[in-house]
Amino acid sequence: MTTREQTSLIRIARDSGDHTELEPLDLGARVRQLRKARNWTLEQAATQAGLARSTLSKIENGQMSPTYDALKKLATGLEISVPQLFTPPQRDQVIGRMAVTRMGEGTSHPTVTYEHELLAETLTKKQMLPYRARVRARSMDEFDGWVRHDGEEFLYVLTGVVKLFTEFYEPVEMRRGDSAYYDGSMGHNVISISDEDATILWVTSLT
Repeated sequence: MTTREQTSLIRIARDSGDHTELEPLDLGARVRQLRKARNWTLEQAATQAGLARSTLSKIENGQMSPTYDALKKLATGLEISVPQLFTPPQRDQVIGRMAVTRMGEGTSHPTVTYEHELLAETLTKKQMLPYRARVRARSMDEFDGWVRHDGEEFLYVLTGVVKLFTEFYEPVEMRRGDSAYYDGSMGHNVISISDEDATILWVTSLT
């Protein structure tokens, strides 16, 4: 990653509209925090991101500066946007902001099981992460264990029929208009049980 690319990413991720001095971010520690929040081993996280275990270990320990391609792989594997790698959850309140995302204009982050379209990407230091997801998975066997993360999560079915699997509850079949609100640290996965890929709206809290 060039100095210009890194500076641009940090500005996008952390600019809050003021000119206060920002604390430098320890990227390695941030990646480790995100991995442990999901209860993933180095091996699991590396596989999810499509990186060598040794590469991920060096990134976490500050022994190498990742390329932009590696950052994109990390973000995709962790199912977040690249700027979020540089933005720990903040409690600073910013008043009077708004972002409009037109249909199909959100940034796409495809994975094996989902295709996420990030919404309101232009807003930094958000308290919530909204995204639309196309559910590709048809079986729990397609997942490498449970998805877990900090915060709470809201799911709303837009099209198709899905089945929501959670660590502590029986699977729930959900159709268009159905919704669920749950603890993100509880293991959870969603599959489509309709002929076509289902689509859902996910909103995840970042605090």
